[in-house]
Amino acid sequence: MSKIIRTALTAAVAAVCLGGLVTPVMADETQWQKDHPRRTEVNKRLNNQNRRIHNEVKSGQISKAQAGQLHKEDHSIRQEERTMASTNNGHITKTEQRALNQQENQVSQQIGK
Repeated sequence: MSKIIRTALTAAVAAVCLGGLVTPVMADETQWQKDHPRRTEVNKRLNNQNRRIHNEVKSGQISKAQAGQLHKEDHSIRQEERTMASTNNGHITKTEQRALNQQENQVSQQIGK
């Protein structure tokens, strides 16, 4: 076997082995992690607020610009929830849930004013 082929073969084997080690870390969340009760509660609230914002725009109670700002705040909360979950094996702690709920309360109070 030539040196070039041997080097290429070695590199390919190494890549496959390393890929096997990295894959579990990068794997998508399991359904249980996505459906964890505390995460579900936080995300249901965010979905409800999203619906409320759309209804208020539709009825003319808030402008599209105001809705955009509220959606941006909700998106930030959702991103924070995902980040928290990624550091806790796919779930959020009660303390984290409480913090997210407080943020959601602030956005909720802005809807309908």
